[in-house]
Amino acid sequence: MDKIIKWDEELFLYLNNLGSPKFDAFWLFITNEYYWIPTYFFIFLVILEKYGWKKVLLVGLSIALMISLTDSLSSLVKNWIQRPRPCRNPELDGVFRLVIEKCRGSYCYFSAHAANSFSLATYLTFLFKKEYKYSSFLLFSWAILVSYSRIYVGVHFPLDVLSGAFIGVLIGWLFTKTQIFILK
Repeated sequence: MDKIIKWDEELFLYLNNLGSPKFDAFWLFITNEYYWIPTYFFIFLVILEKYGWKKVLLVGLSIALMISLTDSLSSLVKNWIQRPRPCRNPELDGVFRLVIEKCRGSYCYFSAHAANSFSLATYLTFLFKKEYKYSSFLLFSWAILVSYSRIYVGVHFPLDVLSGAFIGVLIGWLFTKTQIFILK
């Protein structure tokens, strides 16, 4: 296990140090979930147009439950594993770029940003797969960008992000299975 953690730290340092100040603003924008509110509103309007008010409320409730589940599971696992974030790891102090202004939270395994974005991408891909040909590509590209941004800004290791993505896809897929009955 020590070898895996060492490899993860080395990969983090490599990826994080690829960054440059001229791209920092872009990655800070990508990593901030509040900047995505207009996109979420647009998605809401697309779902509303496709399913109507009754079903959009059920879909909205499902998405809220799904995000709550991924956040809660991430917090539970973070507190159980207790792996310090790169920005809280004294061994890494000064050898990587901390781009984000404030390092929130003590622990990093697994990334809630990655889990949330991949669960949402998986779930919405299911909803949009027939009507919107490229929705899957766009949604998963967005999830990858959000996930990588966590490494770039200095708050997650690659395995945090990969694990979060895997868990997010799994949870998103499970929630799509509940929608089969609701949306028919």
